[in-house]
Amino acid sequence: MIAERAASTLFSQPVEAFLAAVARADAAPQLLLYCAKHIVDKPGVAYALVKNQNCPAEFLIPAARHLSTSAVQALMQDLDGLSAAPALAAALAASPSLTAEQRHELQELQQGPGDPSVLEEVVAAAEPDQHKRQTLIQKLMHMNVVERVRLALKGNREERLALIRDPCKVVQRSVLQSPQLSDKEVEAFAAMANLSGEVLRHIALRKSFLRNYAVVRNLVNNPKTPLDVSLHLLPNLTAQDLKMLTTNKNIGDTLRAMALKLHRQRTSLRESG
Repeated sequence: MIAERAASTLFSQPVEAFLAAVARADAAPQLLLYCAKHIVDKPGVAYALVKNQNCPAEFLIPAARHLSTSAVQALMQDLDGLSAAPALAAALAASPSLTAEQRHELQELQQGPGDPSVLEEVVAAAEPDQHKRQTLIQKLMHMNVVERVRLALKGNREERLALIRDPCKVVQRSVLQSPQLSDKEVEAFAAMANLSGEVLRHIALRKSFLRNYAVVRNLVNNPKTPLDVSLHLLPNLTAQDLKMLTTNKNIGDTLRAMALKLHRQRTSLRESG
């Protein structure tokens, strides 16, 4: 009888009370489970569960179909947590709110081992030592996408250098989320003309990466960097690097012309000042 009255009282509470309670870092697991089971379809509840970092992944499975596109993206930013919860990734893949890119990455997470010939090509470009290359190829060819995501997040420098070229976008993103990733590695990635433009865009979207001036300079000088990214970063170049960019034949005509225009403007301002 007490349990029935408690349940009845809970049902009578306004949703705002639950949202405030779920927002607390010390929210009781029983409360989170109750919300996931009984009121996850109420406005804001599913997103509130996502925002609570202590909410177990299995509680989020019922919430998946009620999440907005931005809420799904918030979950997908944590590739470590998502790769450790395949049931949640599968539930998100069925969400009606997904963008085409989100759907593609979630589908990638459910894929098995990759094409051995493609993985061999990826490793060959990253590892010059024949013995190490063969060892890494043998390791990767038996891994599904989730396992390669985990390796990208937890592995060593050589493994990250290979996996940044992985054909799966979600694996590439995982490399950039690795807590072991060094500034020198990001600098090297930003300069690689054999990376996809999408990887370079992801680098440019990370403010922590752009605090390193070498990353900015390398991105602008990289012919594979999307033009809109390069133009956005262009004003951040020093006078010397901007001048060198005006004679760089590897970049596109539009970027080189804009570099020349900006260089002339700066020169004119210095002379008039």
